[in-house]
Amino acid sequence: MEMKIYKLSDLLEIKYGKDHKALAEGKVPCFGTGGLMRKVEKAIYDKESILIPRKGALSNLFYINEPFWTVDTLFWSKINKELVFPKFLYYKMKILDLATLNEGSAIPSLTTKTLNQIEISIPNLEIQEKIASILSALDDKIEVNNEINKTLEEMAQTLFKRWFIDFDFPNENGEPYRSSGGKMVDSELGEIPDGWEVATLETKKEFGELIMGLSPKSESYNDLQQGLPLLNGAADFTKLKLSPKKYTTSPTRIAKKGDYVFCIRATIGLLSTTDKDYVIGRGVATIKDIKVEYREYIYMVLNNSFEKLKQNATGSVIQGLSKPDINNIKILFPIYSIMQDFNRYMSKIFEKIENNKKEIQSLTEIRDTLLPKLMSGEVEV
Repeated sequence: MEMKIYKLSDLLEIKYGKDHKALAEGKVPCFGTGGLMRKVEKAIYDKESILIPRKGALSNLFYINEPFWTVDTLFWSKINKELVFPKFLYYKMKILDLATLNEGSAIPSLTTKTLNQIEISIPNLEIQEKIASILSALDDKIEVNNEINKTLEEMAQTLFKRWFIDFDFPNENGEPYRSSGGKMVDSELGEIPDGWEVATLETKKEFGELIMGLSPKSESYNDLQQGLPLLNGAADFTKLKLSPKKYTTSPTRIAKKGDYVFCIRATIGLLSTTDKDYVIGRGVATIKDIKVEYREYIYMVLNNSFEKLKQNATGSVIQGLSKPDINNIKILFPIYSIMQDFNRYMSKIFEKIENNKKEIQSLTEIRDTLLPKLMSGEVEV
């Protein structure tokens, strides 16, 4: 594949973002280095653009094809479409390690002078468009699955709220319990349905057992995949899957496949389901042996408790949760038939979410494998 080499300044003109604070709310997406910040009343530009970090996470490039605004930590660009297909250039820049061009000390930073001097090799426009089309098709499918999961998660939250906050689960006649006059009784959490209890993780074995992590000795750590993968904290959690950086040959406390794990130190939350056995370090806890009918319920209870738990976290330097902090969460203990019905509905939603996550992960790996090969010409189109 024949390539021509250009300076980045030949392919696009880099422009500075502006402060957004004086802008009223609106429909135009406003981006910072971390992504979408808010929506504002007007756009800084309304054509295709690549957004390039000026300060902060230097690998966070964005492609946009609608009116937008960027703040002063994020460059935007006018693209020379006579030379380059915009989406192709975005993917080409994705394989550059912009962090190696960092010119900041305390905060990672890039300058227009340095960016403009980057050399970019590109094929003709027809091939550029074909390559961008292949990669875009994968990204589009990933985005569809992300949107489906977002909808499914909203459905799960709505169902949880309706059943366990509003208490309008279906009664024996299929009618909403509380709204249809179902009997309510007083409790320390206010009125709850007759026959329900207020409990904690400690008092009901159906809720499972909480295990706090314990870090192995550092000399047992390795990146040769010897022993078991180690979850030490938030850096080992991603939106799609658990991604431990280290293994250990001296396991301390273990989360088995199918257990729930979450972060309890510095970052609190990031609830995930294990896909295999992991050692858990001091920044992680697990809940194991949850009775099947209660699994989705406990997941939703925990996810809805993290904000309150963050307020209770203690520590002079690094905030963290203790075992009592988690064990003492007040949890409603519904009658068993309600849990059976809830599990029947929710298990289907959770299964769809997990299947979509697996497909997203697979598509992401395919895209990331293809990207450098398409750009180098190793794989021709």
